[in-house]
Amino acid sequence: MEIKKFLDFLPTNFRHEKSFFIKNNLTDYEKLSNLSDLDINKIQRKSSLCTLNNLKKIRAIAIFKKEIGISPPQAYLLLHCGISSIKSLSLSTPYELEHKIGRLERTLRVKSDTDITFTLLKEWIKKACQICKSI
Repeated sequence: MEIKKFLDFLPTNFRHEKSFFIKNNLTDYEKLSNLSDLDINKIQRKSSLCTLNNLKKIRAIAIFKKEIGISPPQAYLLLHCGISSIKSLSLSTPYELEHKIGRLERTLRVKSDTDITFTLLKEWIKKACQICKSI
């Protein structure tokens, strides 16, 4: 059931991409994280309702989930704060991320349900730095 949970977190504006992935048996975050730019372009050509931006966001969320263990809602929050890759996460500081998340919540006038602590942010950055060093 974890496979369905990964796609279930997507908001309604991702409905076309979600239905394409389900029809083509691309429901596992492992498969989605391995999509290349060429694969994403092919998907967009096959299904014109799928947007390039949304497909890249889904891939980035899947990569965060696979490589660092960040939950999809937390990864989506990082994307909204301007952190779209493991490299950009590794170059951030916990204070900076906490500030960006707080600013986003204030701008939207909503408190996110994700339990993101300063310690968790430090852990994510540490993992991202280790991944970047190994590349």
